[in-house]
Amino acid sequence: MSFPPVPVIDLMLNVPGQDNRAWYDFMQPLFLDEASRNYDKMPVEYMFRNVPDSFEGDDPIAATVALMDRFNVERAMLGVTTELNQEAIRRFPDRFFGSYSVDPNRGMDAVRDIVRFHDELGIKAVTGFPSGLCPQVPINDKRWYPIYAKCVELDLPICMCVGVPGPRLPMAPQKVELIDEVCWFFPDLKFVMRHGGEPWEALAVKLMIKYPNLFYMTSAFAPKYYPKAIVDYANSRGKKKVMYAGYFPMGLSLERIFQELPAVPFKDEVWPLFLRDNAVRVFEL
Repeated sequence: MSFPPVPVIDLMLNVPGQDNRAWYDFMQPLFLDEASRNYDKMPVEYMFRNVPDSFEGDDPIAATVALMDRFNVERAMLGVTTELNQEAIRRFPDRFFGSYSVDPNRGMDAVRDIVRFHDELGIKAVTGFPSGLCPQVPINDKRWYPIYAKCVELDLPICMCVGVPGPRLPMAPQKVELIDEVCWFFPDLKFVMRHGGEPWEALAVKLMIKYPNLFYMTSAFAPKYYPKAIVDYANSRGKKKVMYAGYFPMGLSLERIFQELPAVPFKDEVWPLFLRDNAVRVFEL
C-alpha cells in the first residue's frame, strides 16, 4: 500500500511564525508572573524532542501550504484565534478551515463569538481546553451548556481536550468520565475527544461504543505512541470513530508524523477512514 493512500485531512495544525504570546495571553491568569512565561516555547515542549522551528521568509502561509503538499495533506483545521491563521483561511479556503477556541467563563459573549466566526469565517468546529481556563471549567460544568447547545444548533462538532493535560495544570476538569453526562444530555452534539484521553483511553472506547456521536482524534500524539486501545477499536467496531490529527508545529513535525504513521497497525480498510473520510463526514467538509 502506498502511503498515504488518500489525501489527508489534518484536524490540528497551525501556521508557524505566529507569536506564542497569543497562547499565553489566552491562559494568562494561570501563570502567576511574567517570569513563568517563555514566549519562545510552548508549555508542552518538555514532552517533545526536536520541536519544529518557525519558517524563515516573508510568507509562512505559503510555506505551510508547500509543506502540506509535500506530505499529501489536502486540508487542515486552524484555530482562528490568531490573525495569521485567519489570513490563511481567507487566502486558501480550499486548504484550510477554522475552529474557534472558546472560554465558557465569558458566558453569552462566548456564544456570540461562535456565531460571529461561523458567519465570517465559516468555522467547522469549536474547541475547548477545560484545564487551561481560569477558572478551570470541567467538561460537564453547566457553563459549557450554552456552548454545547449552540454547537448543536449550528451543527458544529465540539473538540475537547481530555485526559491528563500536557501543560503542568490540574487534570480534574478533563477526566474522561465527565463526557458521559454531556453525551447523555446532548445526544445530537458531535463530541470529539482531543489529545489522547490518557490514562483513561479504555474508558474512552467504552463511551464511544455507548454514544453514536462521540469521536476521537489523535492530536498531540506521535504515531508510535497511539494508545493500543484506540488502535484496536479503530480496527474493529470503531473504524468510523477515530480520526487523524497532528500537532504541527506545536510539538511534532510532519516529517516525524508521516515517517511513523505507516508502522501503526491499522487494517488497510481503516486508513482511508482514519486519514480522511471520517473527518469529511463528522466536520461536513
